[in-house]
Amino acid sequence: MAMVKSTLGDAAQKTTGEALQGALVDLLDLSLVGKQAHWNITGRHFKQVHEHLDEVVDLARQYADTVAERAVAIGVNPDGRVRTLADRTAIPQLDAGYITDDKVVAAITDVLAQIIQRFRERIEATEEADPVTQDLFIGLTAELEKQHWMFSVQH
Repeated sequence: MAMVKSTLGDAAQKTTGEALQGALVDLLDLSLVGKQAHWNITGRHFKQVHEHLDEVVDLARQYADTVAERAVAIGVNPDGRVRTLADRTAIPQLDAGYITDDKVVAAITDVLAQIIQRFRERIEATEEADPVTQDLFIGLTAELEKQHWMFSVQH
């Protein structure tokens, strides 16, 4: 069985690995929540919000892959299994069925705010443990904050 030897010390690898795993769960679930809203949105602003949700989903999927690959690069196995997401997500789930555009905008704005807060905590946690991962989190947080801003002004 092949293993990736980490360039980080044990404590730094553990701290960074936990931060990356939490980020992976957030991003994968954000992509799923975004698609759920995308498929079920109704209302006067359907097209605009429908298309904007795809931007969020694409961003979440792209960065989920980057985060998972960073984990492997430091010798940590990422876990993106459905059971793991279901057990560990902190993202509030949308109601089933059709959702009006104003409720989608409010829900996505709230979800993004919660995820951004957790990413800011991960930025602090990785400051000394792994500045490379911290840099990844800083860039990703800037992108999430941009999406948060774009949704929040639609209220």
